[in-house]
Amino acid sequence: MPNVLQGKKLGFIYNVRHKYPDPKDPETFNETDFDDPVTIESIVTHLTNIGFDVLAIESDTRAEEILIREKENIGFILNYSEEVFGSNPKIYMAEVLEKIGLPFSGCSNEVQNIVINKGKMKEVLLSKNVPTLRFQVMKSEGERLDPELRFPVIVKPIARGSSAGITNKSVVHRDKELHEQVKFILDTFKEPALIEPFIEGREFSVGMLGNPPEVFPIIEPKHESLPKDYYHIDSLEVKWLLEEELGENYFNCPAKVEPKLKDRIEKVCLSAWEALDITDFCRIDLRADSVGDIYVLDINTPPGLIPPEISMTSYFPMAARVMGDDYETLLRKIISEGLKRYKLEDSISPGARG
Repeated sequence: MPNVLQGKKLGFIYNVRHKYPDPKDPETFNETDFDDPVTIESIVTHLTNIGFDVLAIESDTRAEEILIREKENIGFILNYSEEVFGSNPKIYMAEVLEKIGLPFSGCSNEVQNIVINKGKMKEVLLSKNVPTLRFQVMKSEGERLDPELRFPVIVKPIARGSSAGITNKSVVHRDKELHEQVKFILDTFKEPALIEPFIEGREFSVGMLGNPPEVFPIIEPKHESLPKDYYHIDSLEVKWLLEEELGENYFNCPAKVEPKLKDRIEKVCLSAWEALDITDFCRIDLRADSVGDIYVLDINTPPGLIPPEISMTSYFPMAARVMGDDYETLLRKIISEGLKRYKLEDSISPGARG
């Protein structure tokens, strides 16, 4: 592979978890957005196979010192991290990279701060007429439900991904259940709870890559195959237990949708990308109501990138495979888009080898 970094290293910044998410153990929820050590090791191996000299750095409070020391040796950063673990108040790695002056993949710190906070994200989407559900943010368990919202509603932490804090108990039908779930979110995550209407309907997930973005094949989980006592949501139980058990058979990718619905989903995703000024890559989760109207639920940036030898159900690589891109081709494309955005390199050939 051509040495596009001119002899410099590819920084790879990540968050690593120490406990696998367990729906019965709330103490594990705070690292749900992170990755297992074996996943990080595998990604580094793939990046090395492509031809990069990889400098892997865990995104914790020591990372900034390492990045400053190694700045002149780093040509580009693949930022696979959201927060600087252990920072108080919370800092996102994009802020550190911008301060140091290193080029990196993914969204700017300004965009990251909006996207990670579902309340802020939804405010921006609504202001730009991108469809997302009406919502309420609760900062204390005693708050009353907005009269414009009606039960059932779903209760989520405001700034978490990977289904953290979303269990089968998150769908509530009365005030008592609502207050219990809000208290659970406040106590577990030390952050407000987001309340949205719970709508029965199909759910979709859409990967996007590029500037402007290419839309990946639509993923639809087969919620009808879940146990009867499970709500049709991507809860912690579903995402971290059942999905791995059911494997790729749990998904339709590409989703079986009529052309008009496919077009509607893709247009909503592109509108959300533009409204939030997303760069390089993301994955958007959406839900359809009973009449087929589409609503943005969440935006994942960076999206999960678990290699296929670790898991075949990581959404972004799964959709890329359906499109014909193997895992290392996908990594090349992500890095190439970031390099082009910084005008550091026109492209990385998908077939190039070191």
